[in-house]
Amino acid sequence: MDRQRGEPERLQKVLARAGLASRREAEDWIRAGRLTVNGQAASLGVRVSPDDEVRLDGRVIRQRAPQSAGRAYIYHRSPGESLDAAPADAPDAVPLLARLPKRAGRRFMVVSPMPRIDGGLELVCGDGEIAARLQRAVRRLASELSVRARGELTEQQIAGVLGGVLDSGDRLAVLGCEPAGGEGANRWYTITARGASGKDVRQLFERQGAIVSRVLRTRLGPLALDRSLGRGHFRELTREEVQALSAEGSPEAALAGETVSAADRAVPAKARHSHSSQPQPSRRRGARRPPGAPVRRGRTRD
Repeated sequence: MDRQRGEPERLQKVLARAGLASRREAEDWIRAGRLTVNGQAASLGVRVSPDDEVRLDGRVIRQRAPQSAGRAYIYHRSPGESLDAAPADAPDAVPLLARLPKRAGRRFMVVSPMPRIDGGLELVCGDGEIAARLQRAVRRLASELSVRARGELTEQQIAGVLGGVLDSGDRLAVLGCEPAGGEGANRWYTITARGASGKDVRQLFERQGAIVSRVLRTRLGPLALDRSLGRGHFRELTREEVQALSAEGSPEAALAGETVSAADRAVPAKARHSHSSQPQPSRRRGARRPPGAPVRRGRTRD
């Protein structure tokens, strides 16, 4: 266990920050008697310091200082791609969660994931406490999504999207909906809404009679995809990006500095040519794979 001085904290919070479980799961572990503190069975509400020995099923848990930044990653996911399993038509492909840097005893959580059928920006976090805070904050963050629909929407249909009314009767805070080009029978629209999920946005368009074939998230709060992050690639967020995402505050504060120029909106531009092939990493012997690039498992010979 790391020996770092600090104030005692609830055991559930310590486990969440370590990326081992959510606070609710940690409570279930305590009730089940799976956790001990200094050799004694843990109880709900118990507080631990960095000098306390915490064990889960007999194994020592390494605590992490409150001020240390948890690892979080931005990933550019292709529509239909699973984050934890290789596709049936490409069994050698290594899914994202198997490619992320291993942290002993920790797991990665996807924050506000897009539906499997859609894609774009995904946020993956290895810190349970930060992931929980982000999950709660999602409803206050403005997201930008690109929607591909068949045919051009009428002014009345766009007005309906801007109204933000969902099937449940709830109203989504839609901040804008603009045409973004297209080819053939398909047209792209850029929608900005606070607390929007991919399912909500698809529903908004379909309620207006639009036939939606694709929804791609291009921005989540202050975090946006850019041209440097191709499909199937990920990168670790900086400390400043993690702090900006996890900071709690008013909607106005959450929206500060989120303006993204049209030149930086890489996904809509790529999506207009979605049938073109994606560049593949070099397979030359000795070629180095960039961090976060997709990989394939090597085949073994019988």
